[in-house]
Amino acid sequence: MAMTSQTSYPSMSNHTKERVTMAKVTLENFYSNLIAQHEEREMRQQKLEKVMDQEGLADEEKRIRRSEHARKETEFLRLKRTRLGLEDFESLKVIGRGAFGEVRLVQKKDTGHVYAMKILRKADMLEKEQVGHIRAERDILVEADSLWVVKMFYSFQDKLNLYLIMEFLPGGDMMTLLMKKDTLSEEATQFYIAETVLAIDSIHQLGFIHRDIKPDNLLLDSRGHVKLSDFGLCTGLKRAHRTEFYKNLNHSLPNDLTSQNMNSKRKAETWKRNRRQLAFSTVGTPDYIAPEVFMQNGYNKLCDWWSLGVIMYEMLIGYPPFCSETPQETYRKVMNWRETLVFPPEVQVHLCFPSSPILFCCEEEHRIGASGVEEIKSNPFFEGVDYDHIRERPAAIPINIRSIDDTSNFDEFPDSDILTPTATQVSNQAEADLKNKDWVFINYTYKRFEGLTARGAIPSYMKSGKR
Repeated sequence: MAMTSQTSYPSMSNHTKERVTMAKVTLENFYSNLIAQHEEREMRQQKLEKVMDQEGLADEEKRIRRSEHARKETEFLRLKRTRLGLEDFESLKVIGRGAFGEVRLVQKKDTGHVYAMKILRKADMLEKEQVGHIRAERDILVEADSLWVVKMFYSFQDKLNLYLIMEFLPGGDMMTLLMKKDTLSEEATQFYIAETVLAIDSIHQLGFIHRDIKPDNLLLDSRGHVKLSDFGLCTGLKRAHRTEFYKNLNHSLPNDLTSQNMNSKRKAETWKRNRRQLAFSTVGTPDYIAPEVFMQNGYNKLCDWWSLGVIMYEMLIGYPPFCSETPQETYRKVMNWRETLVFPPEVQVHLCFPSSPILFCCEEEHRIGASGVEEIKSNPFFEGVDYDHIRERPAAIPINIRSIDDTSNFDEFPDSDILTPTATQVSNQAEADLKNKDWVFINYTYKRFEGLTARGAIPSYMKSGKR
């Protein structure tokens, strides 16, 4: 009589189970990558043929173009096999810092190209259960190839850190712009919100929900146009991308809303005073998070449109509608948005504008965008917007870029030792790797075709500061 596998073999130890899981993940990733590489190569070839047909090239010109493309493909395969590491980049300056790492301006030594390097400490990712988040960020940056999303060229890791090498956007972020300007004109608000609508929709079309739309994550390129970044909370509803995130906000909330009686000027001052600290903290700012996300009873892409409404309000008024002295107070206001979402009477805006944020910040079933992005784009708030050519027109607020490594639109940060491991970290690393299950970062490495084949071609607009 045949025995079942359950009675034939003794129970596996946790160590064996972990090794089996590691082997399974390794094999799955190996064959998945082979298929993806073949599909990407086919897509690049089809794109080339389409472009040549559109340009009406002669047969000889097409032959030359195909030959050049084949050479690039061969070079890509060769370079893809080479190991990319920290030693291939020169660190120039720290341009951002957060709870789990920092962002540095770096220059690739062999090409001279300048990038933004996002550095994440592995130990922190594991301790704070952020593995699903950083995996989601890496995956969507690989999949997204859009003018509206910051482009990632490489990702790699060492024993201590994860590294994302992304395009450097010298315009800074929307948070910094709002801190400088206090408020934006109605015309500028329309421009930036319209571009953000297109950016968010590009993510939704890929099947992802961003979940962390806020001014900090709206970056500005060299011409002042919006690009979406920071996909650490992005979810495609995949198990590998899910992690309990909002447990930092406990439910022992204050009964009073002490900042509710502030006038708009005092609220703006309080908001500016606390904003930087919140941006770099583990908790972050809950001001832009939709109430259904806090409730954790299920939500969809409409939560991103709520966040956009909050940003629209902040652009017009100078602070978000639910800002308070503490994250707990803000949470309370968000959950009671029917009473707390009001426009201050002393602030004068166009008659049609007060209703616009409320179209986003309302019940899900009534929220603008519930029937599709066209419902948003056709709203009177966006009257006159040429969505098809908006990226070709001058930005509402021009950006002045003086050089390839101009960081004048970023805050100043002191240097750190994140790239220089301490003696304790080095000596204990072997033990820490086993303890922290370093294998969960398998398949983090990535190299984009454009990054490895565009050698020595620094864009002219980055040299002169104009485009």
